[in-house]
Amino acid sequence: MKHKKLNKIFRYAIFVSFVTFFALYLSQSTGYFEYRNSKKVALTNSQIEKFEKDVKAGKKIDIEDYIDTNNQNYQNTVSKTGLTISNLTEKVIQKLINGSFKVLGDLVGE
Repeated sequence: MKHKKLNKIFRYAIFVSFVTFFALYLSQSTGYFEYRNSKKVALTNSQIEKFEKDVKAGKKIDIEDYIDTNNQNYQNTVSKTGLTISNLTEKVIQKLINGSFKVLGDLVGE
């Protein structure tokens, strides 16, 4: 009985690991992270160029002129619900991962 339960937990852990690996691999292969970082760098580079021009022109320098403060709020009920579901999913997955490592630690410890 204990062997079947451990076998089921092991299969579940392997499945979760595979799905996590696949999701991370897919996001990496599509260039999602590189795209997001390149957008940040492009904004930073344009702000640096603006700063350098202002320094050369002898203008008064204020940090607020070079920081992007375009914080538009796009939240609506659908996005708030999605965020709530995402946070709940994160908590559940975190508990599952912690529990899986605890079980694996108990198995290794025996």
